[in-house]
Amino acid sequence: MVNFPLRRHWIGPIRLAFTLLGLPQTLCTSGVRTPISCSSSHPFPTTKTTRAISSSYCRLYPTMPSSESPHVKSRCPQYPGSNIKRFPVPDDKVNWAQQWPQYDPVSYTAPLILNKPAWADPDIGAFSPKFNTVDNGVDRTSFEGSYQVENGKPLNPRGRTGLAGRGLLGRWGPNHAADPIVTRWKVDAKGAKMHHSVSARPLLQFVSIKRKDCGEWAIPGGMVDPGEQVSLTLQREFSEEALNSLSASPEDRAKIQERITNLFKSSGFEVYKGYVDDPRNTDNAWMETVAVNFHDDQGNSVSELPLQAGDDAGQVQWVDIDSSFPLYANHSYFLELVAKERKAHW
Repeated sequence: MVNFPLRRHWIGPIRLAFTLLGLPQTLCTSGVRTPISCSSSHPFPTTKTTRAISSSYCRLYPTMPSSESPHVKSRCPQYPGSNIKRFPVPDDKVNWAQQWPQYDPVSYTAPLILNKPAWADPDIGAFSPKFNTVDNGVDRTSFEGSYQVENGKPLNPRGRTGLAGRGLLGRWGPNHAADPIVTRWKVDAKGAKMHHSVSARPLLQFVSIKRKDCGEWAIPGGMVDPGEQVSLTLQREFSEEALNSLSASPEDRAKIQERITNLFKSSGFEVYKGYVDDPRNTDNAWMETVAVNFHDDQGNSVSELPLQAGDDAGQVQWVDIDSSFPLYANHSYFLELVAKERKAHW
């Protein structure tokens, strides 16, 4: 790993050079947040031979790509969970409108997807999906607006990634996910809000899971099932990943469901809705998500439930929201927006 004290305007050219050479990079500048994971936020089901994420490609890229370097994580040199190398795509060739006759990406779809699990599409040719609409219960619309379809395959609305096919993603086109951000105020033994010693702002806590795939702390989340409302996905994923409701007794499951329903019946604060710069993205398949904050203001809802990690999580706990706490993918950005909305410490 190489570190440079760089001026902000040098980052784009040097990152491009590193990308073309296939080298890992950590670019450090004053005023730029510590680089975090190039890993994915919403793992699909995996097998022992096909991992959803390659931990060796963690922490290679900045939190959010700048205008100089769009589409960064989606151009990770090596595709996660494989030995497949992406065709190097410089910043000025990302946009599809830019003519580039030399562009020749390899087409790759993971064996896991080719085994035709129920949650994945067949190959193009074996069926003809209807893009930019809801197709037999599968939402193929994009938060980015209408996307192009070329030779029967959708084109990533953010541009070239250096890889064709679907990779580890189940759907052609957008793959929709949901991230429930459940928060509460940090209180002392008497129930009074605690404040940060420097900012003097009240401290927020959120439910965080430690992922089994790469060992990083993250917001619990998962994929939206066909025909499922996002509000139900948010409830389901939080119940399964943070409360392990699937293994609870019928009596305990009913109690969990009651608390969850009471908290999630509010509309919540929509933190983010849109495209996710995810390393699993390809030219023909990409991640999109809705992140919603549900706040237990009085601390008498889910705050009183015992947290228990589900199948996708190694650990689960309440964590103080703070800019210094390293998080998975771009989850820090989501939490920063929550802290600002709640006028809490960041």
